Amino acid sequence: MNQLLAMRAFVRVVESGSFRGAANQLLVPRSTVSKLVTDLEKHLGTRLMHRTTRSVVVTPEGEEYYRYAARLVAEVDEADSAVRGKKVTPRGHLRIESHPTFAQNVLIPHLPDFHRQYPQISIALGIGNRTANIIGEGVDCAIRAGDIGDESLVARHLFDAEFATCASPAYLERMGLPASPEDLDDKHVKVGFFSHADGRMKPLVFTKPDRRYVVSDLQFSANEDNGQIAMMLAGMGIGQNLRPFLLPYLQSGQLVEVLGEWSHPPLPFHVVYASGRHQSARLKVFIQWLVERFGKTNRPRVSSGARLNA
Repeated sequence: MNQLLAMRAFVRVVESGSFRGAANQLLVPRSTVSKLVTDLEKHLGTRLMHRTTRSVVVTPEGEEYYRYAARLVAEVDEADSAVRGKKVTPRGHLRIESHPTFAQNVLIPHLPDFHRQYPQISIALGIGNRTANIIGEGVDCAIRAGDIGDESLVARHLFDAEFATCASPAYLERMGLPASPEDLDDKHVKVGFFSHADGRMKPLVFTKPDRRYVVSDLQFSANEDNGQIAMMLAGMGIGQNLRPFLLPYLQSGQLVEVLGEWSHPPLPFHVVYASGRHQSARLKVFIQWLVERFGKTNRPRVSSGARLNA
């Protein structure tokens, strides 16, 4: 057994999440990758991963071995490149996870720029509200909003997204402009969110340096940004959402901002990835690109052609 080749195959399976993905990266048949990993497991006397027809799940022993193997393989590649006198060109496959509206309205319009810079990196973008298991599902990194909570993940802060309160021109013509949060609470129809996990309503929040007002009586709600924005576009009421998600509609006049002198606590966005894992060159450049493109000093921009599905 060529142990270095077997380790390389194992590392690629863990990083791509499948034997087929590893085979594509190594340019060998899937059966070859499977045999290399099996031989490695026999050599070590332990199972590194559980295989099913639909998934590959790394065992605790496999996670521990991966940390050493990934570092060793990367060091060998760097040594080869140093002797050859050339810089490693990032290549291979990345699995990314993102919230639907951020992916559609913010991230995807800028991905052509990343592809122009790194044409040999392919991306599988998982889009959904479910929080993916980064380690168990073979995800390289995820873009998440709010508190991360999971201490097993490394979180790199990207930016804080501001909120905007708005409604459609048709609604405001019918109901008038709210003069204050209290006026909105008493005389207007409110559109908000409810948690898909426990069904709880999330109130509208208005703050000033010395004041805070919470509107919790909502007439309409959705458990996803696109749905809530669609309700506002349909003239169903006044709601709050993240400014980067609303910007196309504010710019086109389909939505109008109200109570702009009041603010809402911003929502932090992070890129997260598993701690203890060696970062591949492709993951390093993608994270750096995210920071440069969307970082604190470069607020998210929305493509003029981007639109949400209403």
